[in-house]
Amino acid sequence: MPSDTPSRVSPDDIKRYRSNLRDEVDGAALYHLLAAAEKDPGLREVYQRLAVSEERHKELWAAKLREAGAPVPDFKPSRRVRVLGWLARRFGTHAVAPIVTAMEVDATGMYDNQPEAVAANLPAEERSHARLFRELSRGHAGATSAGSIARLEGRHRGSSGNALRAAVLGVNDGLVSNLSLVMGVAGADPGRDVVFLAGLAGLLAGAFSMALGEWISVRSSAESFERQMAIEREELEFLPEEEEEELTLIYQAKGLPREDAALFASHIMKNKESALDTLAREELGMSPDEAGNAWVAAITSFVLFVIGAAVPLLPWMFGGGAAATAASAIAAGAALFLAGAVTTLFTGRGVLFSGGRMLVFGLSAAGLTFVIGRIIGVSTTG
Repeated sequence: MPSDTPSRVSPDDIKRYRSNLRDEVDGAALYHLLAAAEKDPGLREVYQRLAVSEERHKELWAAKLREAGAPVPDFKPSRRVRVLGWLARRFGTHAVAPIVTAMEVDATGMYDNQPEAVAANLPAEERSHARLFRELSRGHAGATSAGSIARLEGRHRGSSGNALRAAVLGVNDGLVSNLSLVMGVAGADPGRDVVFLAGLAGLLAGAFSMALGEWISVRSSAESFERQMAIEREELEFLPEEEEEELTLIYQAKGLPREDAALFASHIMKNKESALDTLAREELGMSPDEAGNAWVAAITSFVLFVIGAAVPLLPWMFGGGAAATAASAIAAGAALFLAGAVTTLFTGRGVLFSGGRMLVFGLSAAGLTFVIGRIIGVSTTG
C-alpha cells in the first residue's frame, strides 16, 4: 500500500533511483538532440522513438522517488551529452554514432540486477538500443541501393581474400620465429644435432601454441555466440512484439521507410527459425554457420605454422656448420620473399616492394639472433 512504501525503501535505493534518473535524463536528451540533428526522415523517426523510450525510463525512476517520499531532482543534460549534440549538428549523427554505441554497450548490464528495472523490461530495451547503434555505427544509414538490400537479405558473403591473408600470416609466423630460433642457436655453434633439436622443438612448440590459441579463440567466440542465441531465442519466445519492433528499427536504420521496414520485419517474424537466424545476423552481426569450427581452425593453424617453420630447419636434416646455416638463410629468404609477394594480392603494392620488405625484416631478425647466439657462444667457451 502507498502508505508503507517509503519504509521499505532504503537510502541506498533512493540513491540508486537518483543515479538511474540522471542517466535516463542524459539518454533522453541525447536522442532528442540526435533527432533534431538528423536530416534523414527515417533515421529521425528512429531517434525520436528511442527518445520516447528513454522518457518512459526517466518517468519510471521519478515515480519511484515520489513513491519513496523523496524529492525528484531537476537534472539537466550532462556536458558530455551537450557536446555530442553539438558535434551531431555540426558534422552529422554518423560522426557520433560510434561514441553513442560505446555508451549504449556500457549500459547494457546496468539494470540486470535491479528488480524494479527487470519488472519494467528495461534490461531488454537497453540491449536493443545497443544493438541498434551497433548497426548505425557500421555506416548503413541512408543506403537503399541494391547492394544494401542484398546485405539485408544476407547475400554477398566475404571473399576468400581473408582466408588467403590468414594462410600467408600463419606460414610467415612459423617461418620468421623458427628462422630466428635456428639462427640464434647456430650462432652459438653447439653442433648440428643441437641446432636441429632446437629447431624441431621450436617448430612443435610454436605449432601447438598457435593451434591451442586458435582453438580457444574460435571456441570462445562460438560459446559467446551460442549464449547470445539462447538470449535471442528466449526473447523471441516471450517478447515477440519487442523483437519485431527492434527489427523494424534496424531496417529503418539501414534506410528503409518505416512502412517497408515494418512489413519486412512482420514477414520475417512469421517463421520462428527464420526470425531467429535474421535476429542473429542483424543484431549480433553473424549467422549460425559463421561461428566456425574450433578443431578445423586449430588443425589449419598447426599445419600452416609447421609449413613455415620447416623451411629454415630442412637444411639441418642433411648437414651442419656454415653450409647448413647459409642454406637455411637462403631457403628462408626465398620463402620470405614469396610470402611478401603473395600479400600483393590483397595490398595492391608492388611485388618487389612487398617481397623485399618481408625479406629485409625477416633476415634482420635472424641476423640479430645469430649475433646474440655467437656472443653467448664465445662467452661460454671462453
